[in-house]
Amino acid sequence: MPLPKTMNLLVLGQGTSGQDVVRWALAHPERVSQVTLYGGAKSSPTPETLEFEAAGVTCVYATEEVTGSYDVCVASPGISEFSPFFASASAHATQIMGEPEFSFRLSPERWIGITGTNGKTTTTALTAHLLESAGMDADAVGNIGDTPVSRVDHRAPGSWFVAELSSYQLATSSELHPHAAVLLNITPDHLSWHRSHEAYARAKCRIFRNMGKDDLAVINVEDEGVCDVRAIIDDGSRRVLELGLADSGARDAAFVRDGMLTVRLAGTETALVTIDELKIAGAHNVLNALAAASLVLFCGADAASIASGLRDFGALPHRIEPVGEVRGVRFYNDSKATNTDAVEKALTAFPSDRVVLLAGGRDKGTPLEDFARTVMSSTVHAIVCFGEARERFLAAFRDAEGSSEVDLAEADGLIDAVDVARTLADAGDVVLLSPACASFDEFSGFEERGDRFRSYVAELAAAEDAR
Repeated sequence: MPLPKTMNLLVLGQGTSGQDVVRWALAHPERVSQVTLYGGAKSSPTPETLEFEAAGVTCVYATEEVTGSYDVCVASPGISEFSPFFASASAHATQIMGEPEFSFRLSPERWIGITGTNGKTTTTALTAHLLESAGMDADAVGNIGDTPVSRVDHRAPGSWFVAELSSYQLATSSELHPHAAVLLNITPDHLSWHRSHEAYARAKCRIFRNMGKDDLAVINVEDEGVCDVRAIIDDGSRRVLELGLADSGARDAAFVRDGMLTVRLAGTETALVTIDELKIAGAHNVLNALAAASLVLFCGADAASIASGLRDFGALPHRIEPVGEVRGVRFYNDSKATNTDAVEKALTAFPSDRVVLLAGGRDKGTPLEDFARTVMSSTVHAIVCFGEARERFLAAFRDAEGSSEVDLAEADGLIDAVDVARTLADAGDVVLLSPACASFDEFSGFEERGDRFRSYVAELAAAEDAR
């Protein structure tokens, strides 16, 4: 269903996406006759909403009982489709959708969609970087930074939107239609929002819903979670590229052969760079690089530019980011690893290094038995558990096979954990902050946690230099 030429617009949530939808509406009075913003049960006026009210927006606070009648409702991603707030809004709006869906309907040309439990941000940034390396205009939007709606009026002619899309955003999509898209992996996450792992997985699959034979759906065929839903995606109605470290033999595939990243489209192979030429480490980042290269090659970028872009792309903040060295010990910030699967992937970046792992924070309640076994069989030689989750993590690691060979320690908070890690690390070792937990017991988000880790390592290095 197309958006009305003129609409009475309802916006749910007064966070970044909600604010940006309101700003777009205020900039387009010819399209929007009235804007109403519901902040939610715990909301109250903010400088932004007071500014909106002065511009004629109706702002409603401290309730989730929606009244009135609306043509379109745009719901913020933090509001579950199963929540009473969402249901109340849906009952009073002809159409309800997320912000990316709304943005797509405003500007539907040349979208690339990227989703998965882990690796989305790196792959999104790398895809945009590769397009730009090939001289093609690209905006990285979605969870990675700017909302799509804040960029729709500023797109250069012929530019690409490279959109990092969460399960929250995809769950309410209906007409979103990327020209190329990738599903990197699926592991249990965000179950409180989706109510079940099955609903979470189905939401991820919606990225491919409207794609056909002229588009390219990239799926990681070596990921168990993706394989569980493959029949939904690869149903014969769309073109599918099989992504993996090994060559699946498919006509469309991306893989590694003799250390060389290779993409095969319609049977024609393109060799790009060797694994050793990548600046981003770990088997998961090889897959991220293959995914990005496949997407942009399909969208028209030339192989030489892709290879050049792959060589010069560095680690993003909070994603296995090298942050310094103190007395020969190297420190890496992987604060973005807020689940166990992300930590397992991060450890593949250090196949021959002794690792002191910092794990902990706000417990997400995920099962730890398999995770603990995987960590114990890696190159980890010591673990410091910290924060609210430390007792449960310590117990899981103690119960795992191989625990007698790994030093286990605990700490109250992040800084204390770094200090403990230094007593367990020798010159040549790696201290890896890869917490497998949310950060909200101590910080406002993984970014603040990673920034504090980075700054503390810098303080330690400066103190050593001053001696």
